[in-house]
Amino acid sequence: MYSAFTTRKAALPVPTIAIDQLDAGSALLLKRALRQLQPGESVAVVGAAPELRVHLAEWCRARGHTWLAGEVGAQEIGRILPGQQEHRRWQNALPTGALESSAVAEHAEVRWGLAARGASVESSTPAFHFPLSDKALVWADEAPKLYAQAVAAQWNPDEAIDWNTPFELPEDIEAAVAQVMTYLIENENAALLVPARFLAQMHPHFREVMQLLAIQVADEARHIEVFTRRIGLKGRQPALSTAGGQASLKTLLDTPDFAIALFLLSVLGEGTFVNLLNFLSAHAPDPVTRQMCRLAAQDEARHVAFGMAHLQYQLARDPALRDRLANAIEQRFEALATTDGLNEEVLDALLLLAAGSWDEAAIRQGQQKVQELQQDMAAGRRLRLLKLGFPEAQAARLAALHTRNFM
Repeated sequence: MYSAFTTRKAALPVPTIAIDQLDAGSALLLKRALRQLQPGESVAVVGAAPELRVHLAEWCRARGHTWLAGEVGAQEIGRILPGQQEHRRWQNALPTGALESSAVAEHAEVRWGLAARGASVESSTPAFHFPLSDKALVWADEAPKLYAQAVAAQWNPDEAIDWNTPFELPEDIEAAVAQVMTYLIENENAALLVPARFLAQMHPHFREVMQLLAIQVADEARHIEVFTRRIGLKGRQPALSTAGGQASLKTLLDTPDFAIALFLLSVLGEGTFVNLLNFLSAHAPDPVTRQMCRLAAQDEARHVAFGMAHLQYQLARDPALRDRLANAIEQRFEALATTDGLNEEVLDALLLLAAGSWDEAAIRQGQQKVQELQQDMAAGRRLRLLKLGFPEAQAARLAALHTRNFM
């Protein structure tokens, strides 16, 4: 062990390090002293251990420094002249901007790799492949604020939902809840997988967006959990999933372009789902379903906000994207033209939940409420399209072409 470290400049003409043996602590002090030297200066070493000279000579050789052994028996056993190897190692280091979001680069270099934004990256770092490495393809100026909001808004299903609240529903009402929950789960599976796929393609330089997508994935995982738990709360199993519904969601997973996928999923699909979740929160027959739908709607609204913010950012730089977005809606509509869209079981379940009973007048009111829901969904899509710069007539037409499966 070393008994003491001392650095002295006043009593000796050169900085001096006193050590008993060369270990991690003494090496740290040596490296610090060498970093502080001016060109041509050296560090003197004082020590009494007989093997210290040998160890210091080997340490210097391994690091490109020069060891000048002193006289045997002298207090100063030698001096270290720093080599240029360490300097050369970093002289071509790659700057990666600064920590602040205002310093985000227009393009993230392949050799920045996984380094923190603002770090200096050694030039020999291997190249990484991140398909989404351009700011224009991923960024939104609101991303840092939305991420902070997302962190603050996280909720624990065990604490935020009163699972033990007693309630009993008629069998057919409970079955309707299970059918709607089954439908929500498969849609949330798609809403989880789409951002997760692009998350793995994004350069970490755009960390605020990367973190925001990661929380979005966590949001969807939590929604899947609570919807699943609601099905099993009264001992039921998941209900029906149709080929048409699955085909609609598959088009989202098959979309290779980040902007288009975000447009179809978040701006149109999740935007529509905010209406649906608010509808369910208003007409749910039990407090547990009301709570989970209200919380999920808040999360989904944040996902929509990021989708809108990103597309507005990208459209300001690439107005031609608007035509690609319109084409994506039309192509998806054509691809799903022969499918059933929203299955009758889900539509019937929504109508029954809105009605609250099988009373004929209540059923008519429930049907009216579901129709109003669909009108609100279309109006919301049209408004978001208008905010993205689509002309009024085109926005109305494209909003009407959205998949009947809602997502």
